[in-house]
Amino acid sequence: MSAAERNLIFGGASGPVVRAPSLRLIGAALAFVNRVVVVLASVAVVAAGVVLTHEAVTRYAFHHPADWQDEMAVFLLVGATFMSAAWVQARRGHVAIDALADLLPPAVDRVRRFAADVASFGFCAFFAWKSWSLFHEAWEDGMVTQSSWAPPLWIPYSFMAVGMSLLALQILLQILDSLLSDGEAG
Repeated sequence: MSAAERNLIFGGASGPVVRAPSLRLIGAALAFVNRVVVVLASVAVVAAGVVLTHEAVTRYAFHHPADWQDEMAVFLLVGATFMSAAWVQARRGHVAIDALADLLPPAVDRVRRFAADVASFGFCAFFAWKSWSLFHEAWEDGMVTQSSWAPPLWIPYSFMAVGMSLLALQILLQILDSLLSDGEAG
């Protein structure tokens, strides 16, 4: 893997740069957490592939179906998806419609992006709060899936809650960085 590919995947030595000096320590800490999480999420995706391959082989070659593989793969993929969202956001890698970016003057485009960040933060903060509520309910009530394996539902809800909290924190960092970097010399 080339250095450019490593920097694209792992964000270089410190991840995306936070421009505001007052936020650099928080930005570096979040970049470190994001790097650790994305490596674990990558392992989870590979593990889901192994689990699903095992399911296909045992089901079709040995005529021995099992019900745990689907849920295990879903848990792994849910965890990988939610937990890696902040890493993707740090690189502005989420799907965006940038057709207006080229048409608008730069100052207006900055306002548009800022408004989108604020709206995204509101949505993600609400989603995180609801995910923590689901996690708490599943934990307190001992909720499990309806399969014969019956793993506890607090596991995927915890991935959702932590992942959405990290995503909301990443967006908040980007909002604050946008506000502070205009006023601070860096």
